Amino acid sequence: MDEIDRAILRELQDDGRLSNQELAARVGLTPSPCMRRVRQLEQDGVIQGYRAVIDPDAVDRGFEVLVSIEVRRDREAIEAFEAALQDIPDVIEAYRLFGSPGCLLRIAVADLAAYERLWIEKLTALTGVTEVNSQIIMKRVKEPRGLPVSG
Repeated sequence: MDEIDRAILRELQDDGRLSNQELAARVGLTPSPCMRRVRQLEQDGVIQGYRAVIDPDAVDRGFEVLVSIEVRRDREAIEAFEAALQDIPDVIEAYRLFGSPGCLLRIAVADLAAYERLWIEKLTALTGVTEVNSQIIMKRVKEPRGLPVSG
């Protein structure tokens, strides 16, 4: 990957809706080679997809919670827990961690009552869960903006 590929990645992370013409102009290429590079980055799995960034309040998901969960430390429990998370749309990110806590979730729901229902009906009922700790997000200080792409 050279500096032009990195420039393409920076531009597309900033605005994934750029036309090929505009992208090419911004990275100093003509449209045809620019399109070839973008397609190659997609084929190589460097560019994994394109998404719209949605206002959480507009879709009734403005209440976010970071949840640390301890899961019994056996393979069966961990696999069952991770599989069950896939079926809970309110869990928008999930990470297995080294040490304690064993898992960190980011959850987006409508409000505190919706989170309480999720906590009672789903999170505490998941296989292997031994502890659930919630941290309600007061304010998002820095928005996710993609990965730093430097040369």
